[in-house]
Order: sequence, then C-alpha cells, then structure tokens
Amino acid sequence: MALIVQKYGGTSVGSVERIQAVAQRVYKTVKAGNSIVVVVSAMGKTTDGLVKLATEISPNPNRREMDMLLSTGEQVTIALLSMALQELGQPAISMTGAQVGIVTEAEHSRARILHIETTRLTRHINEGKVVVVAGFQGISSVGEMEITTLGRGGSDTSAVAIAAALKANFCEIYTDVPGILTTDPRLVAEAQLMDAITCNEMLELASLGAKVLHPRAVEIARNYGVPLVVRSSWTDQPGTWVTSTKPQGRSLINLEIARPVDHVEFDTNQAKVALLRVPDKPGVAARLFGEISRQKVDVDLIIQSVHEGNSNDIAFTVTTPILKRAEAVATAIAPALRSQSNPKSDEAEVMIENNIAKVSIAGAGMIGRPGVAAKMFATLAEAGVNIQMISTSEVKVSCVVDAAECDRAVLALCAAFEIEAGEQGSRGAGESQCIDSPLPLCPSAPLPNCPPVRGVALDLNQARLAIRQLPDRPGMAAKLFGLLAQHNISVDMIIQSQRCRVIDGVPRRDIAFTVSQIDGENAKKMLTQVAAELGWGEVVLDSAIAKVSIVGAGMVGQPGVAAKMFEALAQQQINIQMIATSEIKISCVVPQEQGVKALQAIHAAFELAGSEKFVVPA
Repeated sequence: MALIVQKYGGTSVGSVERIQAVAQRVYKTVKAGNSIVVVVSAMGKTTDGLVKLATEISPNPNRREMDMLLSTGEQVTIALLSMALQELGQPAISMTGAQVGIVTEAEHSRARILHIETTRLTRHINEGKVVVVAGFQGISSVGEMEITTLGRGGSDTSAVAIAAALKANFCEIYTDVPGILTTDPRLVAEAQLMDAITCNEMLELASLGAKVLHPRAVEIARNYGVPLVVRSSWTDQPGTWVTSTKPQGRSLINLEIARPVDHVEFDTNQAKVALLRVPDKPGVAARLFGEISRQKVDVDLIIQSVHEGNSNDIAFTVTTPILKRAEAVATAIAPALRSQSNPKSDEAEVMIENNIAKVSIAGAGMIGRPGVAAKMFATLAEAGVNIQMISTSEVKVSCVVDAAECDRAVLALCAAFEIEAGEQGSRGAGESQCIDSPLPLCPSAPLPNCPPVRGVALDLNQARLAIRQLPDRPGMAAKLFGLLAQHNISVDMIIQSQRCRVIDGVPRRDIAFTVSQIDGENAKKMLTQVAAELGWGEVVLDSAIAKVSIVGAGMVGQPGVAAKMFEALAQQQINIQMIATSEIKISCVVPQEQGVKALQAIHAAFELAGSEKFVVPA
C-alpha cells in the first residue's frame, strides 16, 4: 500500500461536475489499496474574483486582510470535495492549512513553509480517511494563528511539502495538460510530451515561466527526494516523472528556508576568449558559434553583453587544452564579423585570457532567493576577489575570477555558506568540490536516450536594467545586488561587459541584468538614487524584451547546441540583445514582439515537435 499526495489545480475543480470527477479518481485510487492526501486550489477563477472584490474596496489592500480573504477560496473546494467523497461512501475530512499544521514565516502573501505538524494528519490517514487539504495557505505560528498565504504556485508548494513531511511514496500534480511538454502548447500545438525529466532541468524550465510546476515545489522535491509526477486531470495517461535522488538526511525543520547552497565548486582548467565591438545585428552569434561548432570546440560559458552604440561584446570560456584552437577560430572569423560597408580595425578585436578560474555555488532555487547571489558577490568582495564574468541559473551561480585568487575565493565561499571542506578533486581536471554531501542532490546527467535539448521556454514578463560605467573593482557587484536583495528584488540574467574603459583614472565596465517587469520601475528608481553617490553612470530600463531559453542536461559536452539556437534566430532575422549560459541552459534576450516567433523557430530547429496536437482546456 502506498501513501500518495495528489494535488488538483483550479481548472480541475472548477465546477461541481469536475469536483465529482476528482472524487471518482481519488476513490478509485483508495480502492486500489492506497492512502491518499488531496491538496486542492480554489475553484476556477475564484481567486481572481476575490482579488477584484478587494481592489473595489481599496486600491492598495492590506496584505494581512488579503491573506484572510484569499484563503477562503480553497476552503470552499475542500468542503465540497470532502462531501463528494462521502457521497461515494469514502470517509473524508477537509482541513485548512492551519488545521493541518503548515507553519510558515510571518510574511503575508509570500510566506515560506517552516515545518508541518503531521500528528493530526497522520491520525486521520491511519483511520482510513482521505484528508482534503487547502493548498496555498498556512499559519505564522501555532500561538498567534495568523493566516498566511504562500504566493503564486502555493498549492503545488503545499502538496510537495506535505509529501516530504509525510515521507509519501510520491506526489501527483494533476493539471490541464497531460504532463510536462517541450514548450507551451498554447504557442506550439505540436509540443511533445516527455516521459521523464531531471529535477535540475525542471527547475530551470519552471523558473523560466513554464507554468506546469512552480519552482518552489520543484525545489522541495529536489531537496527531499520526493518522486513527483505531473498528470492530466482529464485522462489516465501516465504523465511525466520528475526524477530526483534521495538526499542525505535533510532536516524537515525550516523546510523552505534551509540553506540554499549545497556545495561550492571550482575549475582552474578554464580560459576566456572575447570578441570586442562586434556589430549588433542578426546572425553575428550564429556565424561565430557555427564556426566554433564546425571546428569541434566545446564551449562552457557564453555571455553577450548589452549593446553600446551599434556594437556589443561576446565572450566564452573553454578548457585550457583547446584554447589555441578556440583562439585560432575566433581570429579567423573576426574579419567576417566586421561591418562590410565600413570595416574598422578595432571591430571584432579578439582578446584572450588564460589565467582564470570558475568558482560556483550550487543548490536548488538560488535565483528565486534574492540574497543568495548577493551574498556570493559580497563574500568574494570581502576576500578581495574581483569578478570578471557572471553566469546565473536556478541551480548554480558561477563567477570567473583570476586563477591566482581561486583558492581564496573557494575558502571564503565555503565559510560563508557553511559548507564543510571535504574531499577535493584534482586541480585543473574539471570541477572540484568543497562539498557537504558526497554527491549533488540531483543528477545533472541526462536521462538515457535524452536529446541535448529537452525544452524551450519563453518569458515575456522580464525587464532589463543596464548600469553604465560601473567601477571595475571588488565589491561593486556585491553593492549592486545587495541593494536589490534588500528590496526583495530577484535578478535573473547578469552580464558584465568585457569592454573596460578608463574614465578619470578609474577602469569601468557596464553591467546589465534582468528582473521581473513588475520590479523594473522600482529597481530603476532605487538604483538611480544611489548611482551618483556610488560613482555609477546612467541607469537604463528596457521593458520591451523577451527571454527565450533552451534547457537540457544532454547539452553538456555537445558542441553545436548554442550555434543551432543562434542560427534559428538568425534565419528569422531576430537580433540577439544578450546571451547568458549555464551548464544546462542557454538564454537569449530578444525584442519582445519577436519572442513568440523566436520560441517557435528554436523549437522547430531542435525537432522537438511531436505528431499529436495538445489543446489546453478552457
């Protein structure tokens, strides 16, 4: 007999008929010999209706009262579903987040789960009842009994957290699509269903706007080894499994706020190739990385900074043994990248640096926690380590630093994130770890027979901020991203320009990063206020951008993946404004109006479409 947690979203319980259909599915699962906990969302568009009511009363409703209001939506659903189960002869009991004992931070509208008191929940399960739990909500403490809500995706988070606390056999997320698809079926009807995906890949896709699972739910599944499957509420298809390995005894106390960094890694076997002042037009990145791919040069990090005038910089890292080959390719292709009508001698200048190292912090959901990257940058600054390149993802933040400063950087990061120094790999042989557990919590290796790219995601809700002429010295990134963290603003892509200018005797670089559109204006206003005081240049905001990304653990060690993505965009005459990569993700910023076309072109280029068309129910 298995203990299963099932979660049903708002569309799955959007009417009496749908609630009765869910009750039939749950009843069938119980009759197969299983114990069931069901987590549900509010019916249909109930939450939207409650928000509308609140805004008719007040343009800026009190957050505590909003939690009180919005938590009522799920209470309607749990009562009706319990009644429906009882009508089928199945004992059931409905419970609010408070009654279950979901204890959260005292942070209204965006609380994180601290722990779950499972005694009452376990007692009802042992009595043979189906426990129907209100998702999306909890209480700040048993004493105060303040109702809190978890924010967007809260029911997913509730379900996976309960599964972790109960040590359930697995957690099923029922939704309006048959599982996890290669892209949004609303944009590409032939999006293909995946049988399985690693939790690291899913974390990246979820953070990029794939709405099937919320990143916080995937974080918990990854950290606690909860087997997770996404299925359709309307069919009996097997769905998609999100695979994770069993972690080593992670505490269930401070469930969502336990340390986000699992280990520190470094790689001294790195060199950097940069092309400065390449023309800002479609096809440049495709030509460069197409030639790199043809010469079988395997690239690690790629960054393209925000444009300056009619040009920008592209830099990439390679392993030291192939630096000469990479340099030869870059030097040979540089003349072809220069403006043909008026070629300038300083265009597409090749710059080589081979005394560098990459230091990284790895864990689940770091970008969603504004203070983590800022803490890394502050730690490096305090150690006197200057950052040359930055790469960010949901599971890793990497910085390229001077090789001579690598040891100091790693020791400082291990101390800052309380990672015990453990076994070290051989220097220069790839990644080594100052590691807390013997293995990462989730395999980054691809699943068997896995293509290099698993999915393509589009985020139309980002804005780009650029700060011109930031002093190039230790502490600048720490100061900038520390300020954003203090204002609870999460940053996604971060790009430092490779071009350095000396102004009034001070070397300076531009830095650009993306944030949520809703944070864009506030971030610009806040940073503009401090820019003059800190000696920074102009702060520029662009909200008309789209970020299109490919994700796949199988792209590691596969030259040509980036080139194929860039070529797909070039063929559609889509200009790439920024590029950022991690081991399993490549992201490009493009004009917002070309975002959907960019996604469709990339999805087609990697032949991810299937023969079946998926229609998302209304």
